[in-house]
Amino acid sequence: MISTDVIVLGAGMVGTSAALHLQAKGKSVVLFDRRGIGEETSYGNAGIVEREGLVPVAFPREIGALIRYGLRLEPAANYHFSFLPKIAPWLFQLFLATDKAGIAAFAAGVDALSRPAVAEHRELARQAGAEGFFRDTGWVRLYRSHKGLADAASLHDFADQYGIAYQHLTIPELKEMEPDLNPVGVGAVFWPETQSVSWPEGVTKAYGDLFVGRGGVVAKGDARSLRRGGNGWVVSSEAGEITARHVVVALGPWSNDLLDRFDLKYPLAVKRGYHMHFAPKGEAKLGRPIVDVEKGYVITQMLKGIRLTTGIEFADRDAPPTPRQLDILKPVARELFPLGAEVDPEPWLGRRPVLPDGLPIVGPAPGVPDMWLDFGHGHLGFTHGPITGRLIAEAISGEKPTIDLTPFRAERFGRG
Repeated sequence: MISTDVIVLGAGMVGTSAALHLQAKGKSVVLFDRRGIGEETSYGNAGIVEREGLVPVAFPREIGALIRYGLRLEPAANYHFSFLPKIAPWLFQLFLATDKAGIAAFAAGVDALSRPAVAEHRELARQAGAEGFFRDTGWVRLYRSHKGLADAASLHDFADQYGIAYQHLTIPELKEMEPDLNPVGVGAVFWPETQSVSWPEGVTKAYGDLFVGRGGVVAKGDARSLRRGGNGWVVSSEAGEITARHVVVALGPWSNDLLDRFDLKYPLAVKRGYHMHFAPKGEAKLGRPIVDVEKGYVITQMLKGIRLTTGIEFADRDAPPTPRQLDILKPVARELFPLGAEVDPEPWLGRRPVLPDGLPIVGPAPGVPDMWLDFGHGHLGFTHGPITGRLIAEAISGEKPTIDLTPFRAERFGRG
């Protein structure tokens, strides 16, 4: 039997960061997952450490947009018809949470977490020897229509409010910045404070290697084996039972599978997404990630090639892949950038854990002593993992968290 101070359930960016920060506070930690470090959601994202993600993915309030999404005419979103009855209550909660006041609350919460996000990542990367993955190039949001650009006004207003730098670009100016892009769209906005990485899994594994190198233990097993024991929490691993006083639930889209057993029920939805890598044609290069905003995808240079990541698919978390969006987006992306042959034998499928108000749950589990929650980061898990890991470590250590946890506490959804 292994005895430790804290068990962290989930070895993605969120859980690995929490384990590192707890370790830095002098805690002995076991990082627990059914797979290796960074091999689920943290593997397949766009690798963005985003400064300006201040506007959530909101429920459409224009009838035209609703019709287009309903008829699956927008490549930014896809859904399984059979899944609609199950997701409908959550979509209604999303509708309620993304009114004007809800979007402003989201912006305030995201700004609090994103403001230190780059510095948190870069410090962990320095310690882990992972600085070579990071690119200080910013990223670009491309708009294909004047309406799309006008719809981004709220994002720019929030950026002005929170002091985030951005620069409007004409298409010729974008072409000068990225010579191999084709002249598509009506304008773009450059966000210089956002950073990106060339391999998200590599960053997460480097943080995991740092954790192990400092004496941390990584164990494999089923998190659903968690139970109360005589001296706190017990979980069963391939190497035997592990006991600890504290447990951190950082299981992302699988968090509710465990929490249901402790009568903690949260409105956690899963937004599925896909990616595929392509070789660039000829000598074409992409200097920074490009978001094709109205088409709902990102292209970015990765170690394996140009990664194309899709928008949202609403489907049962564990349903077989249906990469319809990728099939639609391949010619769209090739219109923008000279993508060559597909590198991957098949698309990768990932799952983003999202709460209706778009903010994560970070803090103690209501009514369950010595259980801590760190999940629901949505589209910003890679960005916010290190900072929420710091906040959890501070709270478990009895310190005042660097950022007020009130907007992120589980109690905003009731006890659970």
